[in-house]
Amino acid sequence: MPSSDPFADKPSERRAAARTSVVWGALRPVLDAGPCDVLDLGGGTGVSAVRAAELGHRVTVVDPSPDALASLDRRAREVGVQVAGHQGDVSTLLDVPGRAGADVVLCHGVLEVVDDPAAALATIREVLRPGGTLSLLVAQRYAAVVARAMAGHFGQALAALDDTAPTGRAGRRVTREELEALLVDAGFEVAQVHGVRVFADLVPGSLVDSEPGASAALVELEHAVAGRPEFIPLATQLHVLAR
Repeated sequence: MPSSDPFADKPSERRAAARTSVVWGALRPVLDAGPCDVLDLGGGTGVSAVRAAELGHRVTVVDPSPDALASLDRRAREVGVQVAGHQGDVSTLLDVPGRAGADVVLCHGVLEVVDDPAAALATIREVLRPGGTLSLLVAQRYAAVVARAMAGHFGQALAALDDTAPTGRAGRRVTREELEALLVDAGFEVAQVHGVRVFADLVPGSLVDSEPGASAALVELEHAVAGRPEFIPLATQLHVLAR
């Protein structure tokens, strides 16, 4: 079901809602189960972390950027919540001061850029408490093929079809099968897989901004196709909940 959160008035926030609603729709049942310890790996300026803290959770962000952590601190203070920030990355995750495990780990946009995804998942599994949940958001390869072809870059689209090496700003892109295999090898059980931004990155922003009700309708459509296997290969990102 789509999130019940009202859409913001700013166009940029309406577009953001279309891009993040599926992820939060999947996460809310996990977070609504009761107060827990949430670790946001690569949480940056704290968009997700602050939202989790507003729901009453104890949240820690680990990020390599001191500037991002400073923005996180400002964001948390403006909202009136507490979020602990620590400079580091997945390689230093086990050294976070006061770390006693996490019930939920958010790993959004991180697996694409680490040197060894398998080692990163093994470290995350060590951090998660028994029965804990990993929320993993990664770039999906086939969407990049579609985007490059639609832009007229046919050679680049062809090259991206089977390219598993990290490239460009987006880093590594994976398929659903590759991602599930990585998780199973690391000892996780895949609970849910959703396609994120199936249409949100294809629809012109001007249409979403100008047409009354377009944002809400786009979010409803994204939720409708997120779990359908035939649409997942078109999604810009894959979102997995694993235990």
